[in-house]
Amino acid sequence: MAGKEFIVAIELGSSKITGIAGKKSMDGSIQVLAVVREDATSCIRKGVVYNIDKTCVCLTNIIKKLKQLLKSEISQVYVGVGGQSIRCIRNNSVKELPEDTIISQDIINELMDNNRSTAYPDLEILDAATQEYKVGTQFQIDPVGIQSNKIEGNFLNIVCRKSFYRNLNKCFEKANISIAEMYLAPIALAHSVLTEAEKRSGCLLVDLGADTTTVSVYTKNILRHLSVIPLGGNNITKDIASLQMEESEAEKLKIEHASAYTDVANIESGKTIALDNERSVDLLTFVNIVEARVNEIIENVWYQVPQEYSDKLLGGIILTGGGSNMPEIKKAFTICTGSQKIRIAGSVQQTVTSSDPSITARNGMMNTALGLLAKGDMNCAGSIITPKTDLFDVPGSDIPTTKIPKPNDTGVVMTPAEKKRIEDERRRKADEDAQAAQREREERARAEQEAAERNKGGLFSRIKKSSSEFIKKLISEEAEDDNRG
Repeated sequence: MAGKEFIVAIELGSSKITGIAGKKSMDGSIQVLAVVREDATSCIRKGVVYNIDKTCVCLTNIIKKLKQLLKSEISQVYVGVGGQSIRCIRNNSVKELPEDTIISQDIINELMDNNRSTAYPDLEILDAATQEYKVGTQFQIDPVGIQSNKIEGNFLNIVCRKSFYRNLNKCFEKANISIAEMYLAPIALAHSVLTEAEKRSGCLLVDLGADTTTVSVYTKNILRHLSVIPLGGNNITKDIASLQMEESEAEKLKIEHASAYTDVANIESGKTIALDNERSVDLLTFVNIVEARVNEIIENVWYQVPQEYSDKLLGGIILTGGGSNMPEIKKAFTICTGSQKIRIAGSVQQTVTSSDPSITARNGMMNTALGLLAKGDMNCAGSIITPKTDLFDVPGSDIPTTKIPKPNDTGVVMTPAEKKRIEDERRRKADEDAQAAQREREERARAEQEAAERNKGGLFSRIKKSSSEFIKKLISEEAEDDNRG
């Protein structure tokens, strides 16, 4: 019995794992069917898996809960990759070409493959964003069809620690969860939160999470920089907890009283905030504790923006994530960065319908999960779960597939199996090219040898003919002398 059709995405956040299931319409709108969460503070830190067994338990629980809500088996899931380990490295790949070569797509693909094969100690390339190509002295976005004898590709490689990459894949493998596709969570987020005008004119996307803050810079529709700062809303909570209280109480105080910016001139002298039944803290002291950490986070965000793009962010700064809900956060960013154009993205650009409070709150905390859901284009449903199953009803069989067009963009992270398949194909092609080159060299050598032999035979014939004619001439001259005598 065939199952229904839906897409499932799993986001491994700073300290929790979120599973989300939904349907996508051809117009891109999303209907959220189910949302479940698992606390992962015992196995994930700042978005990085450090306990494989406990992460497997969390993932298994996520799938189990989703199956119960959806009343269907789940055949595969989309996975978002993020966390503190991710950063970017610029790289270029150069190819010398024969004179007057017209650049083809195959040449571009070879440059991209060469870049992908770049080795970084203890780092894995998750994705590569093409910046531009240098053809002669000119920079081009699409150089196909241009004539040149040299081309240089400039790339932005998104990398993470190999151990993180291996652990992440091992968790899903051990939990027996099939991965439809892995995406870089910050890029999936950007494609759902940012407008085309913002990406084109240049913007800074800041995802203010609990334990990390992700910084993405776009100009001309191209990702120019990506980094993850190990600072987030929980750092503010811990600073408040230094007033000798539990972090849970500090979190409540932060939500009730914290502001990213406070005009101290408006603070009443002697005003306090109650910490418990017996203690209180001076409001100015509380303000200074909060603002000191907020300013540190913003300064670190602004420091991540490459200098060549700091004056090209005409689309402004876009804030999202849980931290974007703090009062006066836009004011704090304006003061620290000087930018007057700041937008808070409480939800994604797609139309989303849901009855789940975490979605309808539109507070930015579900934007990454929704972005991953928007990326999905393959059906993740297996067989429908019924109280009585037929003997021949095999879970996951007869799975319909709904293929929805998606934009041609970056963000796809290859699994180890996909990487091995591509590497095997690259080696096979390299071997074939080497064998073809060897055959060409042998054929050229054989042709040169045959030509040399032909030339040698021709020279001998010419010498023989010349000698014969010379001898005949001598004999003729002697005969003439004898007759005259």
